[in-house]
Amino acid sequence: MARTEELPNDFGEKFDLSNDPQAQAQAPNAGALESLISQAAPFPLKQDAQSNTADATQSGAAMPPAMASVKQHTADEVLKMMNRSPLFMTTLDETDGEGGENIELEALKALAYEGTRAEVAGNFREQGNECARAKQWTDAREFYDKAIAALKAPAKPQNLEEGSMILEVAEIDEEAEKKKELEIEEACYINRALCHLEKKNYRSCIRDCASTLRINPQNIKAYFRSATACLALDKLDEAVDACSIGLSLDAQNSALKTLSHKISARKTHLEQLERARREREQRKAAEAHALALALKARNIRTRTTARPPSDLEDAQIKLEAPIDPASTLSIPVLLLYPLHAQTDFVKAFRESETLAEHLAYILPVPWDEKGEYAAESVECYVETAAGGLIKAGKKLPLLKILGTGKVELVDGLLSVNVLPKGAAAAWIEEFKRRRKMP
Repeated sequence: MARTEELPNDFGEKFDLSNDPQAQAQAPNAGALESLISQAAPFPLKQDAQSNTADATQSGAAMPPAMASVKQHTADEVLKMMNRSPLFMTTLDETDGEGGENIELEALKALAYEGTRAEVAGNFREQGNECARAKQWTDAREFYDKAIAALKAPAKPQNLEEGSMILEVAEIDEEAEKKKELEIEEACYINRALCHLEKKNYRSCIRDCASTLRINPQNIKAYFRSATACLALDKLDEAVDACSIGLSLDAQNSALKTLSHKISARKTHLEQLERARREREQRKAAEAHALALALKARNIRTRTTARPPSDLEDAQIKLEAPIDPASTLSIPVLLLYPLHAQTDFVKAFRESETLAEHLAYILPVPWDEKGEYAAESVECYVETAAGGLIKAGKKLPLLKILGTGKVELVDGLLSVNVLPKGAAAAWIEEFKRRRKMP
């Protein structure tokens, strides 16, 4: 029962505790109080701020240390210092700001590895699951990495000797613990496979699914995710196998059924593409064979150089009916005006056409200020395979010129030199002189 004590009549209401020796003995001294206040500062005081605080204290206008420790730093500095505390971290800062390690963070890291392997791995697994639910696939994968590494780490000893004392650790049911470890390992592998799948790391996904199936050959998710990764890599046979095994275990699995249809559709599409590619190659080979027969039958010589012209676009020797050697042959022809360094290009000069037919619509040319180039006043010369020149009759069909066996098509092109009649002889002499030069 509580006891009520009556105050004496001479008890003064203005009693001053400061004069009470017993109260003074119990009160902290000024130095201790100042120490407590200084410890309340959340951030370290700078040297100049400490001196300013001391001056302010002497003048009677002291700022509370907690406020002073905040106000002397910029907002960025405060945020940076707060970020070193695990409670306020937004980005990982493993230093104390002065080159040392972050003690609080290291302590938390150490706590993460306290307990059995299953407990440590289970903790990392849960953190990975939280990141996966937030679709933070990279972070989730890292936590699953840590969980798997924890399961593969050596088991901690059950007896820890500390000085003369031996701390007994509770006995662990090894069979139950092993079962729990396998469950966590399976979950971590299949969840990490999902992270790889979302990040398009398909081969890593397949490896993790294989690791899952080594633990549990009936894991449906492993078959689904490995089949999905194989489909993305166009490894269709492997995808079909994974899907088939999964459906043999769960024939009503809608996700596997849908995936199976996608694999079949992709397989059909690729088969069609392959068939079309083979047909193109076969047709291209047949056209090349027909063209070779046509040139041989017409006695037309050809030669390829190490540096063929790259600006011919789609101009090439071709048959009107690509696989019929007897159809009309067309040849690209380059008309050269060597005295003026000018050219004209006929992409498809039919073998039955003459130079006169094409010169009729090409000449006169706009750069011919003297009017020297007209269809009736020019001569045409073609270089022979032996390095000489032959005069090409303007009224001869192209096949007559090429069929002599003296002229050759170089890189699929015939070059014809066009010169005014009055200047042809001098140009021919100059051509011969250049040929004789070493």
